[in-house]
Amino acid sequence: MLTAFARAFKTPDLRKKLLFTLGIIVVYRVGTHVPIPGVNYQNVQICVEQAAGKSAGLFGLVNMFSGGALLQITIFALGIMPYITASIILQLLTVVIPRLEALKKEGQSGTAKITQYTRYLTIALAVLQGTGLVATARSGALFSGCSVAGQIVPDRSIFTTVIMVLTMTAGTAVVMWLGELVTDRGIGNGMSILMFISIAATFPAALWAIKESGTLADGWIEFGTVLLVGFVMVGLVVFVEQAQRRIPVQYAKRMIGRRSYGGTSTYIPLKVNQAGVIPVIFASSLLYIPALVAQFSSGNSGWKSWIQAHLVTGNDPIYISLYFLLIVFFAFFYVAITFNPEEVADNMKKYGGFIPGIRAGRPTAEYLSYVLNRITWPGSLYLGLIALVPTMALVGFGANQNFPFGGTSILIIVGVGLETVKQIESQLQQRNYEGFLR
Repeated sequence: MLTAFARAFKTPDLRKKLLFTLGIIVVYRVGTHVPIPGVNYQNVQICVEQAAGKSAGLFGLVNMFSGGALLQITIFALGIMPYITASIILQLLTVVIPRLEALKKEGQSGTAKITQYTRYLTIALAVLQGTGLVATARSGALFSGCSVAGQIVPDRSIFTTVIMVLTMTAGTAVVMWLGELVTDRGIGNGMSILMFISIAATFPAALWAIKESGTLADGWIEFGTVLLVGFVMVGLVVFVEQAQRRIPVQYAKRMIGRRSYGGTSTYIPLKVNQAGVIPVIFASSLLYIPALVAQFSSGNSGWKSWIQAHLVTGNDPIYISLYFLLIVFFAFFYVAITFNPEEVADNMKKYGGFIPGIRAGRPTAEYLSYVLNRITWPGSLYLGLIALVPTMALVGFGANQNFPFGGTSILIIVGVGLETVKQIESQLQQRNYEGFLR
């Protein structure tokens, strides 16, 4: 692999793309440390230090996707999360709204239009989330238990609030632009690369916090155990993420004039984890809503006490059960809206394709649906178990909910890493160089 990296940097155009991507990553990481106007930076640092080693609570997921910039309240505090949310919403609406479905079928022009809608929705969500973050910081709820949490935003005027929200919205727009630059002129998918960097940037501090809080041999035993668990998890995730069921497809020969077309054999790859990390994000976001409502509600009603007792800590049996069941549900839900067996069967029939032993048309769609349901079960259970790793870490290592080798982070790190390596591999093979895979 190291030899392949050296050869990649020896190729002028590939080296240019790699250096451009690294340059964008540097700019992105610098932006995650630039505070927005109107924030008392010293008080923020005091609260961050007091919160070290504790759970990030409701904001843990967003803080992870922003590379720790959320709790620092910097210009990139919202990170890539508004774009991720907008992309998921547009993907779901494509199935519901006929206009969006028609645009998707138009090819490149329709995809460009949907991308434009995603950008608009990203800005709208950034304004909404930025306003919520400012309100949370002003109320002191961003760092509950911090002695100076209520003094993070000293000036509470409307003008200052508007400037803070506009700054974070502009930061989100810049992050989106940087991601698109990487996609066009760099290596890999830009948004995925920035997400990868955001998550990886939190690893060193989280690992060192585990070492500092350890008791066996000054924490080095816990540190080594966590590293070993992380390597094992990465290997298992790579194995499952690469696993797929290949359904053979045969295309009949067609004579057009004096030429024959078709007669080839191919396959439909159905991944075991067809839904990716989306079910975990859906389940986490849905479980955050009751806790968020309870946090901002006044009084001590029974429902608020029940939510704070069972849906906030993250290690309660009710929370764990709901989290696992929601992940399984959203895995089947997302696969159902992204893979249409009837559409695949119709396309195969249109071009003369068939699955050996299965009649074309409706029987093919039923067979694809049957196979998809069978492989989605182990995929959804795998997602649920991987997502519960941070909860087990809470008990085993006394770690916080931002355990570095948690389910969401590992799934994204491995997925983005595999796709980026494959893209570099393909470009190396085009130039007749030895790639990563031997």
